[in-house]
Amino acid sequence: MTSSAVPTAYAVSPDSGEHWSKEGAWKVAEGIHRIPLPLPMDGLKAVNVYVIETDDGLTLIDGGWSIEVARDLLEKCLREVGYGFADIRRFLVTHVHRDHFTLATVLGNEYGADVALGLAEKPALDLLNDADLSRNPFLDVLRTAGAGEIADLWAAGPGELPDPVMWAFPSTWLDGDHEIPVGARTLDAVHTPGHTPGHYVFADRAAGLLFAGDHVLPTITPSIGFTVPPTPDPLGAFMASLTKVRALPDLQVLPAHGPVAPSSHTRVDELLSFHENRLDQSLAALAGGPATGFAVAHQLGWTRHEKAYDELDLFSQGMAAMETKAHLELLVARGRASAEHRPDGVRYAALSD
Repeated sequence: MTSSAVPTAYAVSPDSGEHWSKEGAWKVAEGIHRIPLPLPMDGLKAVNVYVIETDDGLTLIDGGWSIEVARDLLEKCLREVGYGFADIRRFLVTHVHRDHFTLATVLGNEYGADVALGLAEKPALDLLNDADLSRNPFLDVLRTAGAGEIADLWAAGPGELPDPVMWAFPSTWLDGDHEIPVGARTLDAVHTPGHTPGHYVFADRAAGLLFAGDHVLPTITPSIGFTVPPTPDPLGAFMASLTKVRALPDLQVLPAHGPVAPSSHTRVDELLSFHENRLDQSLAALAGGPATGFAVAHQLGWTRHEKAYDELDLFSQGMAAMETKAHLELLVARGRASAEHRPDGVRYAALSD
């Protein structure tokens, strides 16, 4: 869950000279401000929302989590640079996770702003808007990872059904790679599935900027496998998308979490190397015989401190089991492991060279 020597907790962003999550509207380039908004979680403390000024109003890259403190802070920071919610013309949302999408869709509906989201996120929104949805859809994913006991603990926790106001369908679907005019700028909308199926990054080649969402993060590697409905081989898709972004010019990274970083090429190379090493570790963990993602996760180190699996909090344990399953699925796709579907989860076995 990390792949950088610089810990997120201490990362200073060059645009502010402060910790990257410090409150403010920080100028990252002419006509672009970064606004970190708080998150109600123990791990990541903030999500960066990027404000692009144009003669016709504002375009925001991502919107934040729809909680009162984030909404109030976004309004305050926009006022600091001379704007309000009514000046927002469009949200370009990198992906459907709630810390990126939900405040965008709430404000978009209230103020008539266009909300754009990748088309491949539609199955997730269909699921979240299903009137018959009665329980956490991740429970089945956990069980296929062999983490039935984690699923039971998640199910016993405080459950809440999705609020349809926060999960309304976007006004515009993004499909394929294409150019988007934003005032005098042109952004390349680049489909980068992996973290989620419909993830997009937005490249401003002329300004040398990459609005990277959760695809390229400077101090951590994004979660893989935390998607419903589940998709086949999410890690393979993620690594292919990293290679796709590596083929773009080397750009300054404007990430959703963490500080502004100088080189997309350097960070992509680090992320690819991290996952190749993780694949080798996962394969080595199968030397003792067939195992589920949950069992293999117990043999790996987690976070930059290489914590044991049992040291993780309950939510992180579930994420770790699903991410390990994603690594094992890619080993199967590469012909280095086999998979056997069983009632207690998919069991993976190493194949001889």
